[in-house]
Amino acid sequence: MASSAQPGLAEKQTSAHAVSDGWGAVVALTLCVATLIASEFMPVSILSPIASDLHLTEGAAGQAISVSGLFAVLTSLTITSVTRGLDRRTLLLGLTVLMLASGATVAFAPTFAVLMAGRALLGIVIGGFWSMSAATVMRLLPADQVPRGLAMLNGGNALATTIAAPLGSFLGQYIGWRGAFFVVVPLAAVTSMWLWRTLPQMPSPRSARAANALAVLRRPKARIGMAAVALLFMGQFALFTYLRPFLEGVTHLSVSLLSLVLLGMGGAGLIGTWLIGRAVTWSLSATLIIAPLAMAMIALGLIALGTMPLPTAALLAGWGLVGTALPVAWWTWLSRTLPDDAEAGGGLMVAVIQLAITLGAAGGGLMFDAAGHRATFVASAVLLCGSAMLGVLGSRKPALP
Repeated sequence: MASSAQPGLAEKQTSAHAVSDGWGAVVALTLCVATLIASEFMPVSILSPIASDLHLTEGAAGQAISVSGLFAVLTSLTITSVTRGLDRRTLLLGLTVLMLASGATVAFAPTFAVLMAGRALLGIVIGGFWSMSAATVMRLLPADQVPRGLAMLNGGNALATTIAAPLGSFLGQYIGWRGAFFVVVPLAAVTSMWLWRTLPQMPSPRSARAANALAVLRRPKARIGMAAVALLFMGQFALFTYLRPFLEGVTHLSVSLLSLVLLGMGGAGLIGTWLIGRAVTWSLSATLIIAPLAMAMIALGLIALGTMPLPTAALLAGWGLVGTALPVAWWTWLSRTLPDDAEAGGGLMVAVIQLAITLGAAGGGLMFDAAGHRATFVASAVLLCGSAMLGVLGSRKPALP
């Protein structure tokens, strides 16, 4: 009896050890998510110092966000086929090394071209990592623990979105914008070593067929939803990218007060992430329509009240409350609309979001330089209203034949 019981005990111990290692890898992936998101959006709060140091306009400096989004789009659409047959452990470790190289390149960039090259490397990491994140968690954890693992990744995303702008502003004030970006380097090194210790081998058979994300667009409802997501992120980042020059030049805030306002916006975003589940449970359709309309009203409110610090801070807190949480509603829409093609639809949504961020930041920068903040914020409001209108169409039930 004793000898027969030993193998069963050994199997349980091995299984428990594998699960423990899997969670260790998920925690490391969450750190990677937080570092990536913070790196992607950190330029928002240190745009003015970057522009001054490299002798650029603030609109041109804003392209540091748009270029990372562009390369994320290209990577998310091609990485599955390009890396077919490559062990996913090797691929993820390679992406963390690229993240380290990106941080170092940006921190020591002597010219705008080198800065953009470093941001392009970051875009490759973002697109590659997010394209594989859900599938990786599914391979690391037992099926009943996968939802918790995905929730942890999303928590890292929300936290980084919350702290990226105020942290960048704070670090930029004391160690300069280059020092703020260099913080990514040790974090990337820790993440790489942690993943090296915890990630198991995850073979990717060379004969495996890559999912065709673009095929999802054959469905009319998917086309409407993806268009609504695109307008949402374009409108959001046409405004969000240029908050620092707006707060400095129009609201006339000091760096310390500016950091406090951005922190308040981030804190409101965390609250919104907690509340969005209730809103979606109440009515997903209403959330997809009302939330972008509320953001559009805030954009117009900033034009009218942007010279007054307290109303501006309150409006930006509302922006963070809604804008940080709203993507969760669209991911919920995806899971309900494309339950059998969630992986392909997810890859497509990553590409759509990154392309929209690119276009929003680039278009907002051109408009900010040419016509100022009023035209930029009006354009943001128009795009957000367009997202709400498409949300109406996308939430309609198909007519019975």
